[in-house]
Amino acid sequence: MPRTREDVHGEAVPPRVLAVWVPDWPVIAVLGAEPGPDRPVVVVERGRVLAASAAARRGGVRQGQKVRSAQSLVAGLAVHERRADTEAGLFEPVADAVGVLAARLEVVRPGMLALPATGAARFHGGEDALAEKVVDAVEAVGHACRIGLADGLFAAQLAARAERVVPTGESARFLAAIPVSELTEPKLAELLGRLGIVTIGQFAGLPVGSVADRFGRAGVVAHRLARGLEARPVVARPPEVRLTVEQRFDQPFTVMEPLVFAARALAERLHAGLAGAGLACGRVEIEVECADGTGASRAWRHEGLLSVGAVAERTRWQLQAWQQRQLFDETSGGVVVLRLVPDGLVRDPGRQLSLADGDQEATERIERAVARVRAILGHTAPVTVELAGGRTPADRIVRTPWGDAHRERRADGPWPGRLPAPSPTRVPAGPVPVRLLDAEGREVEVTARAEIRSTPARLVLHSGAVEVTGWAGPWPEQERWWAPDEARRTARMQVTVADGRALLLAVTGGRWRLEGDYDT
Repeated sequence: MPRTREDVHGEAVPPRVLAVWVPDWPVIAVLGAEPGPDRPVVVVERGRVLAASAAARRGGVRQGQKVRSAQSLVAGLAVHERRADTEAGLFEPVADAVGVLAARLEVVRPGMLALPATGAARFHGGEDALAEKVVDAVEAVGHACRIGLADGLFAAQLAARAERVVPTGESARFLAAIPVSELTEPKLAELLGRLGIVTIGQFAGLPVGSVADRFGRAGVVAHRLARGLEARPVVARPPEVRLTVEQRFDQPFTVMEPLVFAARALAERLHAGLAGAGLACGRVEIEVECADGTGASRAWRHEGLLSVGAVAERTRWQLQAWQQRQLFDETSGGVVVLRLVPDGLVRDPGRQLSLADGDQEATERIERAVARVRAILGHTAPVTVELAGGRTPADRIVRTPWGDAHRERRADGPWPGRLPAPSPTRVPAGPVPVRLLDAEGREVEVTARAEIRSTPARLVLHSGAVEVTGWAGPWPEQERWWAPDEARRTARMQVTVADGRALLLAVTGGRWRLEGDYDT
């Protein structure tokens, strides 16, 4: 992107950005084509809806919902796991088509592109003419898109959703009425909503110092975006420091696997060089050169600062996309140079280490090992497991991608409906359907007052029926009653059975399931 300019207050004014958004791209990627208007489909990641087709949205499905909630809203809903590698590969023709119209283009994520609007608009006869040509170019490769123009990438992305051209200098006014849920920090947006700050404009009106004191660095970044500014002030590239890293291969490669491993080492070298200069980057240019002199490059952007794992992951996506297009097959002689060029440089905020951080050399070895796993399996593959607050043992187990900040849930509550001690020693990976019957063979029901209508007598498991010898409860739980789409009422019971086991059962919507086994 071009260098920012300053306004009368000395703040960096973002350049004009044109954002190109192909809606529902994760859905398109898993289906291989645009979903039909009557085909309800969702793509999920980590148990929640990432994207939904138009038919699913009409049924009430929304991004961020749990899969079970979405399935309860739409009959026949097709559920697919996200395929990030496929998304990037299929999006490459779209990027190529738009890239012809501008000297520089960035992939924000598969499904979203950004390009500097000022120079391209001047060349093509104005912003409206540029927008028309971009729409035509994307339609030529078989997809519909939406265009947004504004000062800065954040405003341009939101403008694309509304198909708006925001006049120069009006980004802050455009953002003012948008809900805070659209901020790039979901945890911060949720907290602001609880504090009664419901629009981006209300958040932007808070004093900068107060935001920094209350919400920290993440709050300051979000506050700058809310005011229509860049997330972080961009700095000039130090002339005496070489930040570009490259790997030259004695033997050309026509497959991506050895290139992916080389990309991991390059990402580490890149960040070591940036750290030495006190910098970080938000964009990286991935370049390859082939033995016959041909080459290719693609710029990738990240909403935050690109970590080693993020650089390696985006390099893997791009290499796979180029391999699918046979960019470096035998006719090109194979790749002889892989290069990473950092851009969008900002001052590195760094991090404060405590005395409890332990052996830093061992920590670095662990991080390098995790980074190599991510380069092969993706960013979310290696996880850490932590205990947090929750009502059930399964709720308290939080699996977070290594190095990411998890959404903290206070263990000290309040957690109405929380199970009494002791907790089950074994918790199944997923819900196990069972039937809890009374002496007449009827399903045991729990009333709205958390009372059972009949005494439990038999428990039907997948291995067969067993007699119930004792029970305790039920304990009621009502989750997210303020959000009708996500509200759920559950009751739990502890039962002992004739074979000596003690089990934890739960019922939701009249269906019983096994949630835990007490090791007796």
